[in-house]
Amino acid sequence: MDHLAELKEFARLHGRGQGLTEQHVQAVLSRITGDRPGDPHSWAQVWTAEGDALMQGGHPLDACRHYALARFPHHGDEDRLLAQRRCVEAFDTWRRGARGGIERLEFDHPDGTVAAWAAGLSADRPRPLLLIMGGIVSVKEQWAPLLPLFARLGFAAVATEMPGVGENTLPYRADSWRLLPHLLDELTGRARVAETAMLALSFSGHLALGAAAEDPRIRSIHTVGAPVSDFFTDPAWWPEVPGITVETLRRLTRTGDDDDELRGVLADFPLTPPRLGSLDIPVGYVASSRDEIIPRTEHRLLALLLPQARFKVFDDVHGSPEHVGAMRRWLVLSLLRARLGGRRASRTG
Repeated sequence: MDHLAELKEFARLHGRGQGLTEQHVQAVLSRITGDRPGDPHSWAQVWTAEGDALMQGGHPLDACRHYALARFPHHGDEDRLLAQRRCVEAFDTWRRGARGGIERLEFDHPDGTVAAWAAGLSADRPRPLLLIMGGIVSVKEQWAPLLPLFARLGFAAVATEMPGVGENTLPYRADSWRLLPHLLDELTGRARVAETAMLALSFSGHLALGAAAEDPRIRSIHTVGAPVSDFFTDPAWWPEVPGITVETLRRLTRTGDDDDELRGVLADFPLTPPRLGSLDIPVGYVASSRDEIIPRTEHRLLALLLPQARFKVFDDVHGSPEHVGAMRRWLVLSLLRARLGGRRASRTG
């Protein structure tokens, strides 16, 4: 599949995940003829024009969703960088007019800066922390509209991004899991970070598992299609990985176009059985039976090593876009089940 065809296929999946109708997505895609910056018929410019029209019509959240697709899969050229900025601005406009009490956070890190949206933080009445993070192609604005819902469920909820994604300027490395303890330190005092739950989707699930093996403040993880080991090391699987995924990983890891350089960097990413085996926390994992990115062996490995893991398998491709509603319900139930279990443990401990 060529680059533009692959972009369009992924857009159909991601558009559905953001609530865009298939008919609308197809209508937009039909006007895209290339992916060259500066071309008015290019990927980024057509999606950005859709977002601009929605902003002018007074629909900032819908505009934000279109800008998120315009910068897909990463903001690697000027057109996509513009779309990335407008995505953040559109969400900011929406959240200022909404009644959900969403606030913006910015954090300094030795390797760069990190931004987040949050709801439910309080120094007077701190709540258990829920840290939400997407994968290598999804920005925090895709998940941030859900923050008021999680605040109503009793969490201090924070949505942020993986290293290199969106407004996160850090490089993506084997030790990127260290970002999560850093964020917990930053949020101490406004949330009960010793009771942290992670809603960490796709590649951020890998970060969450790595961090939880080192930081006992992470008490549960809920993820969808997270790589663990074989994705990073299996030479037979790598040729099957979509080109967009490989291209995005090159950008986030700041490696060149040489496949061997990227593979060499990723060779340090796998989570070893002893490290995974040290985890004794609830883990909810959604797998897709036709996942074209993550090997099926990943969730099977977790099933062998994690005593408190639960799994849900959908007959779908990566991220289960055809089952968005059912997937989200399962994840929320997984989250609440883990929280209830933690409360019982604290009463009996």
